[in-house]
Amino acid sequence: MASQSRKTYAQRGDSHHHPVVKKLLDIAESKKSNLVISADLEDTAALLKYLGPYIAVFKTHIDVVRDFGDDTIQGLKALALKHNFIIFEDRKLVDIDNTVQKQYHNGALRISEWADIVNLEMTSKGSLATGSYIQQCIEVARKYSQSTIRFVATQAIATDPNESTTSSEDLFVFTTGINMKSSGDKLGQQYQTPADAVRRGADFIIAGRGIYASANPVDLAKEYQEQGWRAYLQRVDLP
Repeated sequence: MASQSRKTYAQRGDSHHHPVVKKLLDIAESKKSNLVISADLEDTAALLKYLGPYIAVFKTHIDVVRDFGDDTIQGLKALALKHNFIIFEDRKLVDIDNTVQKQYHNGALRISEWADIVNLEMTSKGSLATGSYIQQCIEVARKYSQSTIRFVATQAIATDPNESTTSSEDLFVFTTGINMKSSGDKLGQQYQTPADAVRRGADFIIAGRGIYASANPVDLAKEYQEQGWRAYLQRVDLP
């Protein structure tokens, strides 16, 4: 997969075909943030009231919200507009085409009404996403480039040196498991720092408990934002 990670967000946005990517990169540049908050909490409005100014993306697991309904949808959309971020529903849709379309557009969650991004299918220790599986994912992304904008991965996705790629190809890497103070937990979650993740190819860093489970989530959100942005500037050789 061709990498454009040495280019600035502005340069990548200018040449990218996908409107959601352009919007995301505009947000990143204007807010100086490549931070994605992953908050599996019930009271999302209270959290985003304070953290919204520091993030580029809010990642949801909307099916854990016990009182999900129209108020949830409208509240999320209003907060996204107020604080200028996009919404990423971490749904990991996996099924036949017809079922996935119904899950995305209809059903109880009505994802397409409020989410800017939704993903398709394990990021914990023991993932089978290696070798030929990764290459097949890349080929699917190329085939459906009009609706695919990024991978969730722990590092840059290497291209087979024997394959040809076009210079315009630019799929983004979102790296989960960002934590400045822990290397993992007892359930198999593996962590890395914002700077480490960006050096390894992350375009956007996803942090969750390292921020919202702390005593001072706002201060930590600012610190994650600053560290992630500083690492990005170093990668693209900007002061």
